[in-house]
Amino acid sequence: MLLPELKRRMPLAEILVVDDGSTDGSGALCKDAGVRVHSHPYPKGNGAAIKSGVRLAKGDVLIFMDADGQHKPEDIPLLLDKFNEGYDMVVGARQSGSHAGTHRAVANDLFSRFASWMVMQTVEDLTSGFRVVCADKFRKFIYLLPNGFSYPTTITMSFFRAGFSVGYVPIHTPRRIGKSHIRPLRDGVRFLLIIIKVGTLYSPQKLFLPVSGGFFLTGLGYYLLTYLTTGRFTNMSALLFISAIITFLIGIVSEQVSALHYKDVDAGHDEER
Repeated sequence: MLLPELKRRMPLAEILVVDDGSTDGSGALCKDAGVRVHSHPYPKGNGAAIKSGVRLAKGDVLIFMDADGQHKPEDIPLLLDKFNEGYDMVVGARQSGSHAGTHRAVANDLFSRFASWMVMQTVEDLTSGFRVVCADKFRKFIYLLPNGFSYPTTITMSFFRAGFSVGYVPIHTPRRIGKSHIRPLRDGVRFLLIIIKVGTLYSPQKLFLPVSGGFFLTGLGYYLLTYLTTGRFTNMSALLFISAIITFLIGIVSEQVSALHYKDVDAGHDEER
């Protein structure tokens, strides 16, 4: 029902479906619905599908939606209204009860709070895939996007880092039916990687400096303890101090590498002026 509803509500819009190597006949059904379909020869991932769609789309404004019914066509005008206020990207922020399980809601809340601290702005939903963006500005960061499922995190932090305007519109999405497939080890590692990515994309020193400070203060405390109790400087204290220095230096290098990602963006702004 999604495609017919989209065609009814937006008859002049280009509707592009990226079939990420499905084997259930989804591509043929989309073609029968009269929309443009681009098919991957094998599954490449959500981010890879987004990148393919962006490269093929012809419009100046792009709207990203999931095809599983989670995103409602009737919410599109709300996002477009917000976008027309002057934002470069508008995200559909999922409200309470819209996530597939409590664990996902908690994880997204933690991601969003951490991102809000990094950018000093309110990030209402860091991982939502329902968004409207300015096409030319999105394409500036397409090379940064991963092929997996963390592309919303990457593009959101890239827009903030480049000084583009990001807005949010509250939306409600239906809960998916079925049991959770969460795996503590896999999802724990994924959580850690997303946190690191958020930090390194926006301001690495905001991530590395507290870690470095933690190592230094722990080393200082351990040194005082061992000095007062045994009268000597231990190897563990030395290791903690060295770790603090190395982490701080990694943060400085990461800051410079992060700045290189936005060199062309800044040059583009200078040309526009």
